[in-house]
Amino acid sequence: MPSFDVVSEVNKVELANAVDQSNKEITTRFDFKGSSAKIEQKDLELTLFADSDFQLDQVRDVLISKLSKRGVDTRSLAEGKHEKISGNKVKETIEVKNGIDQDNGKKITKMIKESKIKVQGSIQGDLVRVTGTKRDDLQETMALLKKDFTELPLQFINFREK
Repeated sequence: MPSFDVVSEVNKVELANAVDQSNKEITTRFDFKGSSAKIEQKDLELTLFADSDFQLDQVRDVLISKLSKRGVDTRSLAEGKHEKISGNKVKETIEVKNGIDQDNGKKITKMIKESKIKVQGSIQGDLVRVTGTKRDDLQETMALLKKDFTELPLQFINFREK
């Protein structure tokens, strides 16, 4: 039975490159001279530091532009709240979502069932496996998910014909 997996993954190398490029631009930009603005990355958690809320917004804009240029979808970012640290300095923690959580998995399987395409979707950890009898049905399901599911960036892997 033909099948494929629906995943939502972030290219970690491109993420690290975008953070490095953002930090490089922040250190050379005139409006950040003498400030402590920077971005730190710990696996899939980004921490933005700045001297004011306005600068923090500027740091986020630089990061988002670099992520877009490197092909990392910004829908995978879960923005945190602004926190005050010592003095006037502020920080923001951004979580990078990797994998499909339970709620979005349920939305995807529900969308597949409501489409009346003759395929089945099942949640398996942080991915959704879609199986069907015809290859055309699977391709129609991919097109449906690309068009209608906008909460997360989706990739389709492990397309198999058995």
